[in-house]
Amino acid sequence: MALQIKPFDAAKYLASDKDHADLLADAFATADPTYIANALGVVARARGMSHVAKEAGVTREALYKALSPKGDPKLSTVLGVMKALGVTMSASPTPAVSAE
Repeated sequence: MALQIKPFDAAKYLASDKDHADLLADAFATADPTYIANALGVVARARGMSHVAKEAGVTREALYKALSPKGDPKLSTVLGVMKALGVTMSASPTPAVSAE
């Protein structure tokens, strides 16, 4: 008997605003652009991609493309999506690296 595999969509399991914020915080903490774009896409799907796209000022298709694994969203798109999701980004200094 062949093994049947169903696609997994993390968006179905993010039930609260805290879940959304936790995923995004984890993604930004890694500084991995692919993970950040993926996390934004997961949260956008959880909230409703059409709604997020409209609030971000882009088409739904453009948002799917920008947040896809091969996408490279512009900063304006990222900021628009974050605003639509009701989350903010902040900066803090990294620990100093000693020059020994």
